[in-house]
Amino acid sequence: MKLPRFRTRLFVILALFALVPAVLLTLAWSALAARTIPLLSGSGAWEQVAASGDRAIRLAREAPGTPAADSALAAHEAQLGESRLQARRFRFLAERLVPAVAFGGLVLLALLSILASRVAGHLSRQLSRPLDELVGWTARIANAERLPLPHEGEAKGAPEFGVLRERMRRMAADLEAGRRAALEAERLSAFRESARQVAHELKNPLTPIRFAVAALRRSAIPEQRDAVEVLDAESARLEAMAKSFAQFGRLPEGPTATVDLAELARETARTTLPATMTVRLGDGHGVQVLGQHDALHRALSNVLLNAADATGGSGTVTVRAYVEGPEAVLAVRDDGVGIAPDQLARIWEPYVTAKTGGTGLGLAIVKQTVVAHGGRVEAASEPGQGTEIRLRFPLAAGRTNGNGVAG
Repeated sequence: MKLPRFRTRLFVILALFALVPAVLLTLAWSALAARTIPLLSGSGAWEQVAASGDRAIRLAREAPGTPAADSALAAHEAQLGESRLQARRFRFLAERLVPAVAFGGLVLLALLSILASRVAGHLSRQLSRPLDELVGWTARIANAERLPLPHEGEAKGAPEFGVLRERMRRMAADLEAGRRAALEAERLSAFRESARQVAHELKNPLTPIRFAVAALRRSAIPEQRDAVEVLDAESARLEAMAKSFAQFGRLPEGPTATVDLAELARETARTTLPATMTVRLGDGHGVQVLGQHDALHRALSNVLLNAADATGGSGTVTVRAYVEGPEAVLAVRDDGVGIAPDQLARIWEPYVTAKTGGTGLGLAIVKQTVVAHGGRVEAASEPGQGTEIRLRFPLAAGRTNGNGVAG
């Protein structure tokens, strides 16, 4: 058996809470009035007085007295008759007043019923509409449909419903972010597994190929040297590609230590960028994170190599380490060609590249490394003006802000 709607059930409950006491009070009042009004009239007492007076008059007439006594008895008889008449009139009115009181009770009951139904209807609407809305929201959240939750067309209700809506919106946003993160983690896990397999398949034949190329280089005749150089260059490119796949296929592992980002920037820029480029290093000494030095070095190297490619190997690269809120930031800016807006959001995805012969794993490795350190990545670019990549990390305990002030 299907239950009525929540609003209907709520209306019936509220109406009964109002009507049942009103009905009981009306019935009790009517019964009390029916019993009390005749008593208040005093008709019984007046009848007894009249009866005793009749007896007294009858006895006085049977033994007549003086004229004064006869006059007094006559006056008493008249008074008693008048009192009896008044008592009968009051009883007549009292007998008809009880139905009038009962009718008034019914009218009052009807008015209370109408008022109770209006109040119950208002309360049921105030409670049922927001609850129906929130029940619908739970279905959307469960099915991840039409998110984020709407702001327009809300059933107002009590202020507490507004607080509940806002918290449900926040919860829905957190759940959606969690879903996206889980899907991204699953996707990256599949990419890493594929990269590990590709790296393994490339490394197995590459080792003997490199040995064979080295042997050919030593014994090749002049006519064969161009072919040997091609083999050497292509096998070296495949070896670098295998290393990229291997790096992407595994997460940073091993012991961690405190890493000074400014020192890391100076060291990596010196060993990665060509001498033809202008390098500007910010003064961020003391900005420290907890992580693996080698993994962070490789990640920053990939960012710097992309900057070198964007500037054609002769531009300017600025590397800064600084503190922003609870995060340590390592920012790399170049004055190269920049990135188109429609491509900017995809630069962190594996196998996405605009470089000929590139694997598209450089920035994917950077993101994977930063996320493994509990951080996040950002990119800002304007075509023709350059690109800035920001790597954000949680600050290490006891770090300073570069001015010697403890964080």
